Amino acid sequence: MRPNHLVREAISKETIPELSGYQDIRSEVKYGNNSRIDLLLSGPVGSCYVEVKNVTLLCGEGAQFPDAVTTRGQKHLRELMQVVQTGGRGVIFFVVQRGDAQTFGPADSIDPNYGKLLRLAVQNGVEALAYQAHVCPQEIYLTRRLQITL
Repeated sequence: MRPNHLVREAISKETIPELSGYQDIRSEVKYGNNSRIDLLLSGPVGSCYVEVKNVTLLCGEGAQFPDAVTTRGQKHLRELMQVVQTGGRGVIFFVVQRGDAQTFGPADSIDPNYGKLLRLAVQNGVEALAYQAHVCPQEIYLTRRLQITL
């Protein structure tokens, strides 16, 4: 749950420009097909459904997700596409807890179906964000946006 808290805190502090303008942040709100969205943002700009994923896998200089086959992650992408298809805003947010990562992309060699679905989701209006986290014994916080290679 730590990545969800990191993203929530960064949104509250307005350090994620792509998710600014929202005044209310709710966690674990029911939606879709018996699912809960990690963060539901609302405000004058409308609503935004944010699904957060923790990323620890590194291949070369690129962080990758997932590190195992994830049918649950695939379900989340499908549900975010449904949000967008009905006029909402859907965001898949990758928290990269690797200081040595320079980019982010799907781990096609581990779960090719997730990679295909992520690309389809982005083509259909789901926004993908990847932010690097600074991790040290005293604190963890988001530092910078990483380029996503699909």
